[in-house]
Amino acid sequence: MKSPDIGQAVQFLAANARVVDRRSYERLFEGGGAQPVRDAVAAYRNPDGGFGQALEPDGRAPASQSAAVELALRILHQTNVWDEDLVAGACGWLEATAPAEGGTAFADPVLDGWPHAPWWIPEEGRPASLIMTGLIAGTLHARQVRQPWLDRATEVTWDRIGQITTPTGYGMLGVLRFLQYVPDRDRATAVFGQIAPLITDSGIVTLEPGAPGEVHTPLDFAPEPDSMGRALFSEATIKAHLDHLAHAQLADGGWTFNWLAWSPSAERDWRGYLTVDALRLLRANAYL
Repeated sequence: MKSPDIGQAVQFLAANARVVDRRSYERLFEGGGAQPVRDAVAAYRNPDGGFGQALEPDGRAPASQSAAVELALRILHQTNVWDEDLVAGACGWLEATAPAEGGTAFADPVLDGWPHAPWWIPEEGRPASLIMTGLIAGTLHARQVRQPWLDRATEVTWDRIGQITTPTGYGMLGVLRFLQYVPDRDRATAVFGQIAPLITDSGIVTLEPGAPGEVHTPLDFAPEPDSMGRALFSEATIKAHLDHLAHAQLADGGWTFNWLAWSPSAERDWRGYLTVDALRLLRANAYL
């Protein structure tokens, strides 16, 4: 098996990645301190407590968006730089902007007039988004946060999961993050058993490593050895996809993605983040 070239990856990050991704790499792989990561994430924080400013590369508007909040919390969690002040501000923004039912919308109209990916379309009526609500709630539960927004978001997510008949790949990412960490483990295990066929039998997972196009692979649904989703796939399938990921480092030292690169800046920003994340995932699976 080809091992990733860490030196090339570091050079790619130095040449292309944002400060937040370079600091995340230093924290994860070089013993870097927590404060530089915290400060780098905080640079994307808005006065309302939310995050924007293109932290989530596909939304280039300065105003706060749920996707940017999700990525901010994910970075703080994965780098073990959980900051109560930043989290409290983010939860305050989520509470202040929540749909009537609870949770969070996928995108807000503050995008209007600013560059953003073509799929960032605010939904009429601002319903709760399964992917965004599930992802954010899952991360907050992973850190045992106690907060009113999370209580309502948890109920909304349980309700939405119970209504799924035609799953989408992105929606199920939110579902699985939520089920991975929600405190009610008996219910999570039971619901996972109910939705498992919706994931494996619906065609939303592509089992062929390196399949072209915007596809979801087993590693999207089961990235780490303790992921609930690992039960859906054989060891051989997971290994094949990890082998492919280890080989997917490009000649410039970075990794890339399989969805539309609609903007040069968004493409560069995503590649920086995903290069760090590919290395993180490979190490978590004993490939580094």
